[in-house]
Amino acid sequence: MIQQSTIKFLKGLKKNNNRGWFEKNRAAYEDARADFENFIQRVIDAHSKNDPDVKGLVAKKCTFRINRDIRFSKDKSPYKTNFGASMDRGGKKSGLAGYYFHLEPGSSFFGGGLWQPATDGMKKVRQEIDYSFDEFNGIISSKKFKSIYGGMYTGEDIQLSRVPQGFEKDNPAAEYLKFKSWLVLASVSDAELTSKSLLKKTTDGFQTMMPLIKFLNRAIG
Repeated sequence: MIQQSTIKFLKGLKKNNNRGWFEKNRAAYEDARADFENFIQRVIDAHSKNDPDVKGLVAKKCTFRINRDIRFSKDKSPYKTNFGASMDRGGKKSGLAGYYFHLEPGSSFFGGGLWQPATDGMKKVRQEIDYSFDEFNGIISSKKFKSIYGGMYTGEDIQLSRVPQGFEKDNPAAEYLKFKSWLVLASVSDAELTSKSLLKKTTDGFQTMMPLIKFLNRAIG
């Protein structure tokens, strides 16, 4: 579970996203970050019993910095208003598919998958989906998978408008061949964040997602 004080800090940061407020509340930030990392470490330790690929990961190295990169952004707010952690084989910069937890009051979720792989990796994933579509479709169509995630994330920001070159328009896998990222997510309410059931809800979700993660990483090789 996440402490109420951590949620309070993030809500305060969203209202006061400036360096002055942040420095005055740095102690609260350090406590909130430690609380989040403690939860993530519990998730890693629990889920590693299902997926050995995450065994040995350290929460601190999986957690993203709270500072925003504002160099090319019109929004000059210096801080993210969330905590995020990516639990991937080889670390968060490995480029492999993995698991993710996003803590943001009102917009929290867990999920994972493969985010914007390099061109070569993207081609390999599409080829694997094409070759093994029955397997892929079986994973994302399972009753439990659909009950947690509904299906693959289908935002316009991760899809091409047309089936990529080299594949027929009527390919049974056409919908998924258009993807540039292959992701799933499940919302977490603020009430669930502070519930003792949060750990189990998250690890159950990760275990259900695991066949998809293995499929994507097999494709990349």
